[in-house]
Amino acid sequence: MTLLSRVTGLVREQLVAVAFGASGVTDAFNVAFRIPNLFRRLFAEGAFSQAFVPLLAATRERDGDDVTRRLIDAVATVLVWVLLLICGVGVVGAPLLVWLMGSGLQRFDAAVVMTRWMFPYIGFMSLVALSAGVLNTWKQFAVPAITPVLLNLSVIAAAWWGVPRMAAFGLEPVYALAGGVMLGGLLQAAVQLPALAAIGCAPRIGLLPGAIEAAWRHPGVGQILRQMAPALLGVSVAQISLLINTQIATHVAVGAVSWLTYADRLMEFPTALLGVAMGSVLLPQLSAARARGDAGGYSDMLDWGLRLVLLLALPCALALLIFPSGLTAVLFHYGKFSADDVAMTARALQGYGVGLLGIVGIKVLAPAFYARQDVRTPVRIAIGVLVATQLMNIALVPWLGHAGLALSISLGALVNAGILLGSLMRQGTYSPRPGWGGFAARVLLANAVLGAGLAWAAWRIDWIALQAHAGWRVAVLALVLAGVAAAYFAVLVACGLRPRDLMRRA
Repeated sequence: MTLLSRVTGLVREQLVAVAFGASGVTDAFNVAFRIPNLFRRLFAEGAFSQAFVPLLAATRERDGDDVTRRLIDAVATVLVWVLLLICGVGVVGAPLLVWLMGSGLQRFDAAVVMTRWMFPYIGFMSLVALSAGVLNTWKQFAVPAITPVLLNLSVIAAAWWGVPRMAAFGLEPVYALAGGVMLGGLLQAAVQLPALAAIGCAPRIGLLPGAIEAAWRHPGVGQILRQMAPALLGVSVAQISLLINTQIATHVAVGAVSWLTYADRLMEFPTALLGVAMGSVLLPQLSAARARGDAGGYSDMLDWGLRLVLLLALPCALALLIFPSGLTAVLFHYGKFSADDVAMTARALQGYGVGLLGIVGIKVLAPAFYARQDVRTPVRIAIGVLVATQLMNIALVPWLGHAGLALSISLGALVNAGILLGSLMRQGTYSPRPGWGGFAARVLLANAVLGAGLAWAAWRIDWIALQAHAGWRVAVLALVLAGVAAAYFAVLVACGLRPRDLMRRA
């Protein structure tokens, strides 16, 4: 399901690239869309989920389903009323928010309009985060994983059908994308209701003052708010870094925000497919293991996740480092997306490739702390990494431009993941299982073969020149990727690694 959401996400970005390329108006849309996404990551998928999911899993393990459902009702009531207030403030304060994130935008006015259109998206996505936490705790993973597809399909429809019609009526065509985002948010929230009803957990929202007051007084709500405070600080560190980097990018060059966004979409493909998917599975199960006092199972689940990170994220990192122009050209080099845009996006993609292993690793390591309701340790680490990242920006951006921003994020992610891992091992929470040396040697050998194949394809094939033969270019890329992937797994199998060795059952 996550793979499908990433594929449709790439199609979405392809259509945006064809219609608008990397331009001032594309920068405006990307900044406007990042603003509700920033708040979503702060309050919904970030601090709220980190505080809510462990408490939900522990409550269900300890007190049963009836008590857990009352907790869900109270939390949903408080969340809905808080979201109404936040969305209203965001719509009114859109000019200030755009200035904070992108004061150097060429199309500042368009960014303000689209921010006002899209800010209520945070409300829909916060409700989706609540639903996903409940469904994942009940081990219903399909609906939360497939939900992002609805956003992608809505924006695809807006780019394919809405953009030409907006232009025909003399309106700003990019506003159609903002409308697609809002439709996607509405659909994502609506599709959760049948899934929640199927497990008997559709929340009952309190509408009268007495019901709202009772929800605020629920002890679980108070515990979540107390846990959210440090979690909010931890998540805000990453979002502050994003805000600073976006602000810098608007002053680097027109199109810089868009180059980084297109590169980020490619980087997010393996990050979401591997890191987010595993993190969604691990957090509720780690929380339940903690509630049972199963220290061995807790450590074994982490070991399983880290082995999958090395096995699957390392070849993806090599692809971003060695083969960025081929990937970027085949996916985006159409319409208004020029050869120069390919080169600039590829540079950013290489910067992200340096730290992909850390970016994915954090998605597995951080839940190990959240499951124990320890949010302070990741917060302290994240603050130190934020400072280090901005110091690296000072050194790298004047030299590498927008690619320096991507490289700083990558190096910071590697440092963050390394410290998280070291902390878990020092605490005795995680003890590596035997066999890591042999496993790593097999993976490195297979990656050497994969890297050699990608380097040959990057050197021998002129991906820009093949633009006139789009179908042939796509076929060649598919053959290259399928070939190196087959070689990678063939080497692993020849070295004695079997897929069943990495399977886990609940």
